[in-house]
Amino acid sequence: MANELAAFSKELAAVVERAAGSVVSVHARPRFSSSGAFWRPGILVTAEHTVRREDEITVTLPDGSNAAATLAGSDPGTDIAVLKVEAPGAPAVAATDDPAPGNLALALGRSEDSGINATLGIVSAVSGPWRTWRGGRLDRYIRLDLTLYPGSSGGLVLNAAGQALGIATSALSRIAGLAIPASTINRVVDEVLARGRVARGYLGVGLQPVELPDHQKGLIVLSLEPEGPAALAGVLIGDVLVALGGTAVSDTDDIQTVLETHGVGRAIEVQVIRGGASRSVAITIGERPRRS
Repeated sequence: MANELAAFSKELAAVVERAAGSVVSVHARPRFSSSGAFWRPGILVTAEHTVRREDEITVTLPDGSNAAATLAGSDPGTDIAVLKVEAPGAPAVAATDDPAPGNLALALGRSEDSGINATLGIVSAVSGPWRTWRGGRLDRYIRLDLTLYPGSSGGLVLNAAGQALGIATSALSRIAGLAIPASTINRVVDEVLARGRVARGYLGVGLQPVELPDHQKGLIVLSLEPEGPAALAGVLIGDVLVALGGTAVSDTDDIQTVLETHGVGRAIEVQVIRGGASRSVAITIGERPRRS
């Protein structure tokens, strides 16, 4: 038994050592640094909530040296920030298998003072697509049962094989730390590198769920943004939205889910009930204004 534990301990240490070349320390806020990871050559990802300034960002590299980094863009909704750095680093290898509750998980961070650090726990819960309280969508909900220290957010979350499940964040759940999935990171990195931000569609309407006399569910329009996409398309206060892009909608999450599958600037067909009659309205999806 002792030999098995010793072998297991050595294997965990080897996993950490192999992945350490992908993990950096990010200095983008007062007092505490955070962690980040090479995701592609010259591209780092970290937790957006730890980036408090856009200029004078530096990172401590795996070899202990410091390098300047520039903020390529960020997405508060998924808590991902993308940095560019002119320094070598080994991009993380994304996991090929989906995690399951009970799987071992390692969270790797880096400190300028103590170097690489690791905590061990398990994946405590996994489910399908999940919308964060910030309005973004994670492709998968991965809850962790392990310790996330103040500088751990943005660091890698690994499975037992040393593959990246994603990056750690303590900002998206009050219950426990989460792993932002690798597939979500890839999606956000692609969009940030292409346009500097993640564009989210919106219709410019205030909605409330209602049930119609025939027990059909929908969303009644309570308000319209002047010159917003819905108002320009002829939607009226009192209309009841029952389908968007051919998909039935009964709550605001349904609206966001459909909009995320359609690009900003594209027209989408909306079925509304007005005065007891059904009609279709084509709305050109607008881009949700960024919060100042």
